[in-house]
Amino acid sequence: MPTMRAMVLDEPRTPLRLRERALPAPGAGEILVAVAACGVCRTDLHVVDGELPDPKLPIVPGHEIVGEVAALGAGVTGFAIGERVGVPWLGHTCGHCPYCVAGRENLCDAPLFTGYTRDGGYASHAVADANYCFPLPAGDAAATAPLLCAGLIGWRSYKMAGQGRALGLYGFGAAAHILAQVAAWQGRRVYAFTRPGDAAAQSFARSLGAAWAGGSDEMPPEPLDAAIIFAPVGALVPLALRAVKKGGRVICGGIHMSDIPRFPYALLWEERELHSVANLTRKDAREFLALAPKAGVRTEVTRYALGEANAALADLREGRLQGAAVLVP
Repeated sequence: MPTMRAMVLDEPRTPLRLRERALPAPGAGEILVAVAACGVCRTDLHVVDGELPDPKLPIVPGHEIVGEVAALGAGVTGFAIGERVGVPWLGHTCGHCPYCVAGRENLCDAPLFTGYTRDGGYASHAVADANYCFPLPAGDAAATAPLLCAGLIGWRSYKMAGQGRALGLYGFGAAAHILAQVAAWQGRRVYAFTRPGDAAAQSFARSLGAAWAGGSDEMPPEPLDAAIIFAPVGALVPLALRAVKKGGRVICGGIHMSDIPRFPYALLWEERELHSVANLTRKDAREFLALAPKAGVRTEVTRYALGEANAALADLREGRLQGAAVLVP
């Protein structure tokens, strides 16, 4: 029987285990993907660390998948064996709840999420719903992988932030290092906020077009039109509200965040807005995957072997990475 390798989470807050499994056959409407690379996202960390409720267990994490179609399930059209594809976080939606009908599938009442409620890409192979996969051009699979979540969720957050010229990015990791390039390409002024004292991250941000980089405890040189918070730190919310001008927006771009501390109403007054971003839509994916090459987006990645997934997660958890971590089976 053909087999595959996978890094499996049996219980939250335990190390992933390298397992050999039977190679699955794709069901109706599904494709089997031979994984060439899978990004390591902070959301994976939230799953592994037990910060997101009710994962499918055991679960294979990973939702920034780049690979080639290895097999087609019944009824699949639009893909061919050997074609390069990407598999993102949003793995399936019901199509008939009020949110799906209204074109807001990111808020579906009965969704499935890759690497959380269906097995993901920390593996040599993964099965995915073909309707939620995207064709990708040939190229460096590891460099492309972060676009499938850091890029897509970042893009949705970026759109929600509006058209203001002065944009703050709190937490300069995988998503921010991609969005900084897009914003600079569009002529916006990017202000990057890192952990206080992280000179390396600040230098990295400036190298990608940031007009200014400093600690998250600092105020930018000018009031911001909008700020996006990618770090899962609730204490950044009042700091960002303080940094935006009247009528400005603060966008919380993560799926999980520590509790937001109490803050005075004066920080929200004068029509400042606070929004969260939930998941993504396929429209977001099509838009961003078409825009990224036009903007000349390049990703900074650190490659790890599949069996090194726990080390990659630890490096992400401890802030030892510039850009993104990627597993290469």
